Amino acid sequence: MSTVEAPGKKRAQIAARTLRTDNWRGYPIFVVVVFTAWVAYATVRAMMGKYYWVDEYHYLTPFYSPCVSESCVEGSAHFGTFLPKLPFFIPFAAISLPFLLLFRLTCYYYRKAYYRGYWASPSACAVREPHAKYTGERRFPLVGQNLHRYFWAIAAVISLINTYDALLAFHGKDGGFGIGLGSLILLANVVLLWGYTLSCHSCRHIVGGRLKNFSKHPVRYWAWGVVSKLNERHGQFALITLGSLVVADLYVALVSGGAISDLRIYN
Repeated sequence: MSTVEAPGKKRAQIAARTLRTDNWRGYPIFVVVVFTAWVAYATVRAMMGKYYWVDEYHYLTPFYSPCVSESCVEGSAHFGTFLPKLPFFIPFAAISLPFLLLFRLTCYYYRKAYYRGYWASPSACAVREPHAKYTGERRFPLVGQNLHRYFWAIAAVISLINTYDALLAFHGKDGGFGIGLGSLILLANVVLLWGYTLSCHSCRHIVGGRLKNFSKHPVRYWAWGVVSKLNERHGQFALITLGSLVVADLYVALVSGGAISDLRIYN
């Protein structure tokens, strides 16, 4: 019977994999279904190379932000096109998507999710693992999980770019200010992305970590308290933003492709 044990420790030998009687398989199954579907959608859209920009209202999907390839359509490259035309398997937002992927892959919530869903390490609390030994995150590639704080910093910069994109989306038909349903969807998405980014454990540590006396740092203590409250909902933001990214991208794609018209609220 294979089981993971701490060196020098004895544990009760139980024939059953677990004594739990609740539906503990539900969470890992949910993770596999949702994550696999999301990765499939995001991969197809990132490589599609079209239906990502609505010139009339300046809507840019977050999957193509920032668009820095010479393949980007006119108007969508807010920061210039310093990359040449790329093959289809390299996204137009090649300088941001890899880091956002690494930010999520090394996130504490996502680590818990895919460790349980895909690796069964373990599938749930009090459920025996199928693995013969435990090496932790001390070897390649899992030792790279320790780079999460640096990926967080890059993700924060990309969130600023997404915020800029969302503000540009308040563009009217006559070139002035305007509000459409797409403007509100992109704005809501970026607010949720900030919720996910600021609720990160690394952000909490950067804001209030390594302080020996909070009373001497009242501003940081206040900020730490705010981030700590957000941190309690980090897992929820992690899941919600998967949905908000799909909604924002799909809406822009449908409007860009002419399948639907943008619902205009003002101008």
